[in-house]
Amino acid sequence: MFENFIKFLELGLYHILNFSSYDHIMFVVLISLPFLFRDWKRLLILTTIFSLAHAFSLILAIYDIVNLNVNVTEWLIPLTIFFMALFNIFTAGKTLQGESNLVIVGVLLFGLVHGLGFANAFNSLVGTNSSKLLAILEFAIGIEIGQIVVVTVVLALSFIVQNLLRFSKRDWVLVMSSIIIGVIIPYILKAPLFS
Repeated sequence: MFENFIKFLELGLYHILNFSSYDHIMFVVLISLPFLFRDWKRLLILTTIFSLAHAFSLILAIYDIVNLNVNVTEWLIPLTIFFMALFNIFTAGKTLQGESNLVIVGVLLFGLVHGLGFANAFNSLVGTNSSKLLAILEFAIGIEIGQIVVVTVVLALSFIVQNLLRFSKRDWVLVMSSIIIGVIIPYILKAPLFS
């Protein structure tokens, strides 16, 4: 049982910290960019919302309650990253009031979409011997830990760039979000939906 826990925890951790498929990393970077270390509680809430949404849609897909075409999810995942980056660009340097609800909705949608996109692969990893619900919970814990690692790195880089290199927070968010848009547009255009 402990072996399974470690297996699915590592799988969740690797799912986030996988540099060959860095869509998660880009999304977590985007939600982290506007924040500082003092905002860690708000960021923890956002990453937890993502993990819960991801686990919920994974449950729905594994038990055949919801089934979304893989080509659609492969297109929606980079699209959510694109819209999050655009949101950052349009709100860079501004104090967020009602816009923070849009961030929550974006994080929730990304979690739901990505959970649906990973369902087939996850189902083959679980097999028939394991409790699927327990495996999803263990996987979600790994995802949460991976996101905390990414958030910590982004907050540290933000501190260095803004305090030591004297970039304004607005410029930091604009530059990083623009770079991510440049990286993600080809993924949107190359999605199987258009093939």
